[in-house]
Amino acid sequence: MRVTMKELARHIGVDSREEFRSLRDTVEDLGRRGVVSVDSRGKISYVRTRVPAHSKQPSSPRIAGPLTVTRRGGGIVRDSHSGEEIQIPAKFLRTALHGDIVAVVPFARRLVRRGKEEGPPEGEIVEIVRRVTTRITGTVKRSRHFTVVVPDNARFTRDIYVASSDLKRAKVGDKVVVALHPWTDEHLNPEGNVIEVLGPSGDARVEVLSVGRSFGLPSEFPREVLRDADRLSSSISPDEISRRADFRSLRTVTIDPEDAQDFDDALSCEELGGGKLRLGVHIADVGHYVSEGSSLDQEAAARGTSVYMVNEVVPMLPERLSNDLCSLRPHEDRLAYSVMMDVHPSGRVDRYEIVKSVIHSDRRFTYEEVQQILDRGQGDHVGLCRLLLGLSQTLRERRRKNGSIDFDTAEAKFRFDPEGFPSAIIKKERLDAHRLVEECMLLANITVARHVSTGSSRPLPFLYRVHDLPDPDRLRELASFVKQFKFSLDVRSGVSSRALQKLLDDARGSEVENLINEVALRSMAKAVYSEKNIGHYGLGFPYYTHFTSPIRRYPDLVVHRLLVEYSRGPSAKRVETLRKQLPAVAAESSDRERVAQAAERESIRVMQVEYMKRHLGDEFAGVIGGVTNFGFFVEINDLLVEGLVRVRDLADDYYIFDEKHYALTGRSRGRVFRLGDSVKVRILAVDSEERTIDLELVG
Repeated sequence: MRVTMKELARHIGVDSREEFRSLRDTVEDLGRRGVVSVDSRGKISYVRTRVPAHSKQPSSPRIAGPLTVTRRGGGIVRDSHSGEEIQIPAKFLRTALHGDIVAVVPFARRLVRRGKEEGPPEGEIVEIVRRVTTRITGTVKRSRHFTVVVPDNARFTRDIYVASSDLKRAKVGDKVVVALHPWTDEHLNPEGNVIEVLGPSGDARVEVLSVGRSFGLPSEFPREVLRDADRLSSSISPDEISRRADFRSLRTVTIDPEDAQDFDDALSCEELGGGKLRLGVHIADVGHYVSEGSSLDQEAAARGTSVYMVNEVVPMLPERLSNDLCSLRPHEDRLAYSVMMDVHPSGRVDRYEIVKSVIHSDRRFTYEEVQQILDRGQGDHVGLCRLLLGLSQTLRERRRKNGSIDFDTAEAKFRFDPEGFPSAIIKKERLDAHRLVEECMLLANITVARHVSTGSSRPLPFLYRVHDLPDPDRLRELASFVKQFKFSLDVRSGVSSRALQKLLDDARGSEVENLINEVALRSMAKAVYSEKNIGHYGLGFPYYTHFTSPIRRYPDLVVHRLLVEYSRGPSAKRVETLRKQLPAVAAESSDRERVAQAAERESIRVMQVEYMKRHLGDEFAGVIGGVTNFGFFVEINDLLVEGLVRVRDLADDYYIFDEKHYALTGRSRGRVFRLGDSVKVRILAVDSEERTIDLELVG
């Protein structure tokens, strides 16, 4: 016999909301244990017989993996083992939410002509293996009879019912965080209770807070972690110094952004004669303070990376470490991990050593201060700055000759008024001072990766930063795209990184430079962390890792620990343990990096929308950066703000979408809007909640 949840509740005498929730939780638990089953209509039945684990009885093939809900309401599940993707129609999502780990049974495939299968494989979700999404950020709305929270993320397609007693004094229009109750009936909307009220929706500061919450970023450190950080000693014992290389007499400086609070890398450079230089890259020794398996380490691993949202940083480590003990502050002794490299005039590293050290930074520079010294040829430590500039230019030229690609993607920087709202958007300028630091860090990372990969008779497990070859189809699309702007990319026999760099060089200074950089970057694979070294295509490096930012990236801290272990000679058993552990570390670190990047981009969007609210009706010049069947996106010059001109607002003609040529063409008058076209637009409307900007053409 099959019964609904309501029928079961009535049969056993459940007569309160709390008892009903308890019953629903119990049924869900019994379902997970296989005692009962719930069908697609939400009806419950007792499972009379259970197939033993050793049974040979055939079962439907199942795959398991994370669910990605598309903006159209369907889903995609990628098999965690094979990588195969299964499409999930919206009506077969059941109660799964975006991000959940689910089990899927594929549908039977229909064969078409010559034995070919029709369309991509599809399936239905049969089990939620792990409920990843337990909290959702959204806006409180009120209908005639119900209070609901409408999720910020469009991938969560169901509103959440909240009882009046569970609102925590939230008002209609407030942005809130909701804890979801167990949800088992797909025919009913999920329910939850408000656990945090962020403030009025549409307020820029509240919206940035909601970005952090919606991506699951922690708002504070656990007490135990803060307590352990506070217990760390700020003094460095003579015994500790005696075990390290003492570089305190070296002239050493840090170069960071003006608003930086943590300084995790410092530079030194000496002339050796014959054109050779000894470059020292000194990195904060975070591993000395954060031991493996400690509460600090577990929290850092869970966070994976610091997240730099607009006007807010979510750090990987508590401030006691990131801004104090591990920060290479000037005029203070600090523990470091140093890579000392003797560099030939050609940019080749002739010899190196990687050692634990103690340093004493002589000066804290900002990028702008170093640039001013380089431009004027005078100032504090001018000789050191010149040595580093000359070396960085040599390294960059050598790197480019070896096929490294430089994507000069534009970035936006904000100025804020006293109330914390954006008063200006400035396009960040890439200075020689930025490149100077970048080249030194790249060289240290290469040296460390090569040291581990080639310095032992047996391959040692390690954590690499890798970048796979681009998809040939995407490269063909890129070649077709740039052709309309009179640029060329030969894809007939594959595309080398040198050919891509030539394309970017050719486009430099043109009106479509930013656009081509952006489209070229999209055609690339994503750089990730991996225990398998496949090289870094974009940089053109056969060996590459991340070693230089352990304050803000967990993989760098892991690399520091591996270097220490390998310098001592690990046992075969320990090597095997590391070999098993590192794939999970790499996957989790890559995942946390993706989350951080998405949150950072979304917070920038919040402030861009807030800024444009003050410019309703103003006119701007821009470039078409995307064309769809419903309109085209325009990036406003210098501000790097993107808005949409909708087809419905193009009243002069009926427009046809040409997907192949990325264009909208007027049927009667023949007017064409293409990618890369320069246009003039007016700010028509701004929606803070949806974070959208509508534009209209001028003229």
